[in-house]
Amino acid sequence: MLDLLRPLHVPTAEVSSMKSPPVPLGTLIGRELRNEKVEKPFVKYGQAALAKKGEDYFLIKSDCQRIPGDLSTSFSVFAIFDGHNGISAAIFAKENLLDNVLSAIPQEISQEEWLQALPRALVAGFVKTDIEFQQKRETSGTTVTFVVIDGWTITVASVGDSRCILDTQGGVVSLLTVDHRLEENAEERERVTASGGEVGRLNVYGGNQVGPLRCWPGGLCLSRSIGDTDVGEFIVPIPHVKQVKLSNAGGRLIIASDGIWDALSSDMAAKSCRGLPAELAAKLVVKEALRSRGLKDDTTCLVVDIVPFDVPVLPTIQTKKQNMLSSLLFGKKSINSGWKATNKLSAVGVVEELFEEGSAVLAERLGKDFPSNANSGLYRCAVCQVDQSPTDGLSVNSGSFFSPGSKPWEGPFLCPNCRKKKDAMEGKRPSRPAVTA
Repeated sequence: MLDLLRPLHVPTAEVSSMKSPPVPLGTLIGRELRNEKVEKPFVKYGQAALAKKGEDYFLIKSDCQRIPGDLSTSFSVFAIFDGHNGISAAIFAKENLLDNVLSAIPQEISQEEWLQALPRALVAGFVKTDIEFQQKRETSGTTVTFVVIDGWTITVASVGDSRCILDTQGGVVSLLTVDHRLEENAEERERVTASGGEVGRLNVYGGNQVGPLRCWPGGLCLSRSIGDTDVGEFIVPIPHVKQVKLSNAGGRLIIASDGIWDALSSDMAAKSCRGLPAELAAKLVVKEALRSRGLKDDTTCLVVDIVPFDVPVLPTIQTKKQNMLSSLLFGKKSINSGWKATNKLSAVGVVEELFEEGSAVLAERLGKDFPSNANSGLYRCAVCQVDQSPTDGLSVNSGSFFSPGSKPWEGPFLCPNCRKKKDAMEGKRPSRPAVTA
């Protein structure tokens, strides 16, 4: 990328005759980009799976467009949905989540603005999908690991324990998701109990406790998911979101359900398929998980290579010390209220970290914008995107019944239904519909 900053070479005779003012740096860089023919990466992918219960689903959409009909605005989506207690939630999320996310992004904005709006839109889309599935009055649930690739920028949103890892040419394997297993996440255990849930193991005859930590009622091992209508609202659909930008050296994503990660570590999965095409790599990861643990759960794997057009496959990494600190891979991020970003490349020039947030508090994830329709005076719900009169709902910052500490004039705005969902997730009221047998 340093080559992009080289000055343009102009003959001396021409320089001496120039009378025009200096050319802005942005224009120089733009010319260099065009001269160097910097292009969007080529995205190659492979998928493999073995079914035990038949509750894993995946989504591959490599032909999405931010502006319909404009190929220059193309982006790709890859997702894993690991269902439990049935397949309804996984299928519903697969069919509706992408549309719900895209509906929360403003129209006619630049690529940079689109990428900045994406983390908040992912939160809104996940919550909206969960609300819509509740209305079906079914009890199944699903994890979601949802990956958006736009150019060299990767944005990952996840709830549950499916996982996405990044393997770069530097030889460092990095986790782009956070596991929401109660057994392994103390912060989530504290949140669940503070919201009114109970965390404990399964009691068997004689008072002995067995198995992993679960939340009660419901007995779910996860603290975040979409669905699970029979469990308390403390099981939230608010995703952890991470956004990074690769250098033009590219990288490989491995997105998989817990059938893979219960058998293989992140490093093992990455090393097992380096140097192989994505399609073969996915099959090899599944085969390695099967060899290590046997088929004890649904096992689904997506391998996605993000590479320059002239690189057919990511090369095998040469022998190096593999214990490099991940802090050397990712640049530090600066934080502000609406956008957590850095404009500087990381020290080793491999990956730039743009955004990361995992709070389960909805008000912290939706920002402070208060979108409205200037012509009609209507306010748009930040979650479901429905326009309503301000008198029909409350700001996300409003206290119940306009308590003295509330700030109902500060956005974003929530419609009554989404406001109830927010309150329920914070332990203020139940909102799950009754489930009939």
